[in-house]
Amino acid sequence: MDARSGTEFARPVELSRLSRGEQHFEIIANAAERTALAARFGLLGLDKLEAVVRLGRIAGGLVRLEAEFAADVTQSCVVTLEPVRNHVAEGFTVLYGAGAEAREVTLDGAAETIEPIAGGAIDIGEAVAQQLSLALDPFPHAPGTAAVNVTAGADPAVESPFKVLAPLRNKNDSKD
Repeated sequence: MDARSGTEFARPVELSRLSRGEQHFEIIANAAERTALAARFGLLGLDKLEAVVRLGRIAGGLVRLEAEFAADVTQSCVVTLEPVRNHVAEGFTVLYGAGAEAREVTLDGAAETIEPIAGGAIDIGEAVAQQLSLALDPFPHAPGTAAVNVTAGADPAVESPFKVLAPLRNKNDSKD
């Protein structure tokens, strides 16, 4: 964890050093950063996290971050708790602008949220880490493990455990 920023994968880029053109950054998480990120996201392991990030100024004083990242993660199966290995690879875009409040603008026909710039820098490592957290499988299953159906009333042959409470409900609904 970086003592200055408080994030596990800090890679701040000062905007005063950002040139007019687009700048490219290749970032790779070291072992300590991967361990800290795995703990933060509740992973059994994070074997790889690397990204290619492009930063560039656009109209209206905005900064566009575009990135592609790849990660090798190990999660716990939600059914058996066995380790489940997964490769995650995604691309994403984030807009940054001056001001303390985020707002929405329309670019390329779609509304996009503008994240505030804090301290004159953008932490490209934290942007990648946040996107990784969103890309993780929320319900990982080990190979060969069937998904558990938790839909109420899905199997009419199985009697509801709450059926025994039905008579009590009728008593509480009376107006006396």
